[in-house]
Amino acid sequence: MPSMEGTFDHGYAVSKDIKIHYAAKGQGKLILFLHGFPEFWAAWEHQLTTFGAKYQAVAPDLRGFNLSDKPSLPQQYHVKLLVEDIRNLVHHFGKKQMILVAHDWGGGVAWAFANRYPEMVEKLVIINSPHPGVFARELLQNPAQQNASAYMNLFRSPEAEEILSSNDYQYLKVALTKGQSRWRPSDALMQDYVSAWSQPGALTGGLNYYRISPLHPPTTEAEKAIIRQIVEAPRAMFAVRVPTLVIWGELDEALLPGNLEGLASYVERLDVKRIPDGTHWVIHEQPDLVNSCILSFIEEVSA
Repeated sequence: MPSMEGTFDHGYAVSKDIKIHYAAKGQGKLILFLHGFPEFWAAWEHQLTTFGAKYQAVAPDLRGFNLSDKPSLPQQYHVKLLVEDIRNLVHHFGKKQMILVAHDWGGGVAWAFANRYPEMVEKLVIINSPHPGVFARELLQNPAQQNASAYMNLFRSPEAEEILSSNDYQYLKVALTKGQSRWRPSDALMQDYVSAWSQPGALTGGLNYYRISPLHPPTTEAEKAIIRQIVEAPRAMFAVRVPTLVIWGELDEALLPGNLEGLASYVERLDVKRIPDGTHWVIHEQPDLVNSCILSFIEEVSA
């Protein structure tokens, strides 16, 4: 269990027959933080501390991660099920609406949630997580993004668990700090990550997000055809009509800035904050800046 456990309140919500673990701090309006791969609730430690002073700040372990339940089959990670987990979590706290903040795979869930349940999202904040319609286009048409996303096909492979867990999870440790990342987790925090990855079924649970998703570099004509259907679908099918802020670390080596191009055709009320010296891990590298951007956006009065 993470070393900062005592700082926050911990509990479980039930979504259908899946238990979702969460960490929480504060009271008031609900603000929900969704992590990505290969993280868990503690990715949002800085945000829980800051926003918990004024809001009810909650960061769950998504289905398949850390202390939440981890169904074994890829189809149990369909985005529709992930969206329902979040809806049930909101209801667990007795709320009908929330502010939703998300990074990486959490953003994939958040884009889908805002599309399906706009009445439940007061405002949406996405951090380095591409909209599915734009990402599909980039995977289909942009060789640079195809190359940057090549790891996704590794993660989909039967060998992924063995490769990622070997040598005490060295692959994942490097992934958090490689390239231009300025994030250097403390030894204690890195051990917390290893503990989360080591939970029975957790590595497979996280990888199943990649295995069920059609959004990865296509290797067959059939896969290209599926991605093309997403690109060519009516914009309304993937539309987001809630006020949305996208924060983007432009040095992200996996998700390139091309994912911002054309985003406004899907998102009606869009603000974009580019962070030129931020990487994929900008929430860890520059938490004060990220928090300031979020706070300014969620507290501004909508026109």
